[in-house]
Amino acid sequence: MHFESSVGHIGGNLSCLDILLTLYHTVLSDDDQFVLSKGHAAGALYVTLWSLGRLTDSDLSTFHKENTLLSGHPPASGIKDIPFATGSLGHGLGLSSGLALGKMFSQASGRVFCLTSDGEWNEGSTWESLIFARHHHLSNLTVIIDANGLQGFGTTSEVADLSPLSDKFCGFGLKTLEVDGHDSEAINEALLSSSSDGPLMIIARTTKGCGVSFMENKLGWHYLPMNAEQYDTACREVGDP
Repeated sequence: MHFESSVGHIGGNLSCLDILLTLYHTVLSDDDQFVLSKGHAAGALYVTLWSLGRLTDSDLSTFHKENTLLSGHPPASGIKDIPFATGSLGHGLGLSSGLALGKMFSQASGRVFCLTSDGEWNEGSTWESLIFARHHHLSNLTVIIDANGLQGFGTTSEVADLSPLSDKFCGFGLKTLEVDGHDSEAINEALLSSSSDGPLMIIARTTKGCGVSFMENKLGWHYLPMNAEQYDTACREVGDP
C-alpha cells in the first residue's frame, strides 16, 4: 500500500502493527471501541480491518489515492470501525475518554481502547485528558503507548525527555504495565488485564520499522517513501515470496 501510493509513515505503521492485530483478533468485542490517536498509522489499521474481512483488496488498492476512503489518516466517516478522524496528535485520548465516560453514564458494556504514540505525550492535551480520565475513574478505558522511541524531529529523549514514562502514570495512581510490543502473547495478556480505579496504561516497547533492517530505528522512515529496490528488499525480509 505504502509503496504503490509512494507515501511515508511506514516506520510508525510497522511499530504498531503487532499491537493492532493482537487487539482486534483476540481482545475486541462487539461492545468495545477503538481510537487510533496516532493517526499516521492508518495503514496498519486498514490492514488489520482487512485481515478480519472488513475491508477488501480493492479497498486497500485505493489507499491514499484520489477519492479514497482510505486516506493517510483515518477518515471522519465512511468506515464503521473508525469513529473519529485523527492525526492531529494529542486528540485521541480526549475522544476516547469521552466515549468511556458515555459508557459509564449509560451503564453500557464494553471497553474503550486508545493507541497513542510516545511522542504524543509531549502534547498538553494528552495530559489534560489523562487528568480527566483519572478524575472520573474511567476503568473501562485502556491506553496503549506505541513506545518506539522516535518522533518527527528526533528521539523522544532528545526532543522532550519524559522517561521513565511509567513513573508519571504511576504518579496518577494508575495501573501501568510495560510489554514487548512485538510479542503477541505479552500484548494479549496486558490487554486482558483490568484496572479498578482509572484507565489501564500499557507501555508497549516497539521498534520503528520493525522487521525491515534498513528501516529499524531510523528516524527517516517516519517520513520516507520506498523506491522499488527498497520495496523488494523489504518484502524479502518480511517473508513475502
